[in-house]
This record gives sequence, C-alpha cells and structure tokens, in this order.
Amino acid sequence: MILKDLTYMDKKEDVLILAIESSCDETAAAVVKNGRTVLSNIISSQIALHTLYGGVVPEIASRKHIEKINQVIEEALLKADTKLEDITAIAVTYGPGLVGALLVGVSEAKAISFATRKPLIGVHHIEGHISANFIENKDLEPPFVCLVVSGGHTHLVVVRDYGTYEILGCTRDDAAGEAFDKVARAIGLGYPGGPKIDRLSKEGNPEAIAFPRAKVDGASYDFSFSGLKSAVLNYLNSCDMKGIEINRADVAASFQKAVIDVLVEHSLHAVQEYGFRKFAIAGGVASNSALRAAFKAECAKRNITFYHPSPVLCTDNAAMIGTAGYYEYVKGVRSSYDLNAVPNLKLGER
Repeated sequence: MILKDLTYMDKKEDVLILAIESSCDETAAAVVKNGRTVLSNIISSQIALHTLYGGVVPEIASRKHIEKINQVIEEALLKADTKLEDITAIAVTYGPGLVGALLVGVSEAKAISFATRKPLIGVHHIEGHISANFIENKDLEPPFVCLVVSGGHTHLVVVRDYGTYEILGCTRDDAAGEAFDKVARAIGLGYPGGPKIDRLSKEGNPEAIAFPRAKVDGASYDFSFSGLKSAVLNYLNSCDMKGIEINRADVAASFQKAVIDVLVEHSLHAVQEYGFRKFAIAGGVASNSALRAAFKAECAKRNITFYHPSPVLCTDNAAMIGTAGYYEYVKGVRSSYDLNAVPNLKLGER
C-alpha cells in the first residue's frame, strides 16, 4: 500500500536515504544524499557462487542475502559516516525480481523502518536502473528516452518526469542480457555471459556471420531476440555436423553486433520520432563497451546528448535505488508495512 505524506514540503535539511537492493544475486546497500550524491554504495556479489551452476539459483541467492544483508547495511552506514538516527527514510526494491531474494530486502527494510520510525519507500527495480543516470549526470533532467537492457528486461521508455514513465516497447521473448547468457553458454564461455562475450568480441570480426535482425510487425519499438539466439545455435550445430571449425570470437562479435544494431535502431528511431534531444541507457547490458560506443557515435551524428552510468552503476546496486527513492520521497510517496515483494511488478505500477 502506498501512502501520501506532504510534510516533506516543510523540510529544508538534507535528505539521507538508506537504500537496500536484493532483487537477484547482489546484496547491496547505499546511503544517498539529496538524490544525486552517493555517500556509500556497498555490493556483495554472488557471481562466483552461481557460476558453479551456470546461472542464478534462486534458493541459494535468497540464503546468501540473509547471510550478508546486515553486514552490507552496517558497512554502508560506516562508510557514509552516518548513523541510523541520521537517516531520513529507507528505500527498498520490492519488484520485479526473484521473490525470495526480494523478500529478504523488503523484510529488512520494514524492520529498520519500524524500529527507527523512519518512512519506508518501496522502489521499482527498473526505475532504479533509469535513476542511475541522475547520479553522475548532474545536468540530466526529464523528459528523455531511456533504453533499459539487462538479463531480465529490455524496455524502451519515455521518462516524462521523475517517477512518471511511458513504455514505448519491450521484448516479446528473451531479454537482451538473457540472449547474451544463452549464446555465451552455447559457445563455451560460461556464466555470466555478457562480459565474456564483450571481451571475446574484441578479437572477432562482427561482419563474419550474417545473423538476423528481428522486427516486430506493427510494433516498431518492440524487440525480439529468440530468433537471433536460435540462429546462433543453428549455425553452431551446422558447423559441428559439417566438421567446420568454429571461430568463437567471430560468433561472439557477429551475435553482439546483431543485438546492438537492433537496440540502436529502435532507440534512436524513438528519440527522433518523439522529438527529444536526450537519450540514456541503463541496466547490466548498458555496461557493454561496444553498445556504448555505438550509441555514442550514432547520437553524435544526430546531435543527441547521450547519457550512461558508469559500469558499476549499470549492474544491480543500491545507490540507484536510493536515487529513485529520494524522488519518490520528495513527492510524498510512502509505503505502509504491508509492502510485499512483487516479482512481476510492471513499471509505473504501485
């Protein structure tokens, strides 16, 4: 349940948000001042553990969150030289994500809020990724278009105002990051696939193999990557049956270029169609070096200002949740103690 509290209008002191993020396999906490100044951003990653299984195991992720969450919060407060009594409000990711992982963070945030009598603010995970752009780009203000690309999401969004979004398009099947992981596994790179394909692609020829670029009829801003993934698998199987040696670097580079071409084409088409001069990217795949370079080049050609977070702010982190939480706080949004994890939460829903 979301409540409105307009008492914030009388407050002029600094707003310190203690933020918690546990939607997947990173246990994270941060302290953010006035929305754009990060005093601390602590992340405990489980990548090494889940690599053993070739992907995230939800039950293991939840248990690790329980083990780490208190330590991460204590470290975030210590690094920020802040005590709980100094905190203005607690922000926490409550969806979308793995339900067990989300519940750990939500339960912790509610407990801290209750014990300290500080306001509680539930934050949408995708809103957090979009808000990561505000941290290092002090001049960035809505409205603008943002592409959110991660392991679970590929969204093209108009950011009308802080906390106000219009979804232009999304993936009809696999998310871009999911396709990266599956292709990486198929060519023997293992998990996590995105960074490994990014590195290997630098050694390959992106024009070596003609993989398809999918378009969705009647939905020019939507994405589809399952056909591309199948084309890569078919190519690998065909080479195997014919006894043709596979150049993994060429496969990685050609696949990556096919993904990037579609992301760039759809995104910049939206920017120009809607008449914006500002474009941002967010999410784990936004740290891909080739993707960033492609957008930088194409935005420069069109006189569009290109924004992107640093790689550490592209992956799941709590600083972005603190920033999103701050803008919800100043609008008077408050969550009650019946706040629950919502694994399939849609952007813009509460």
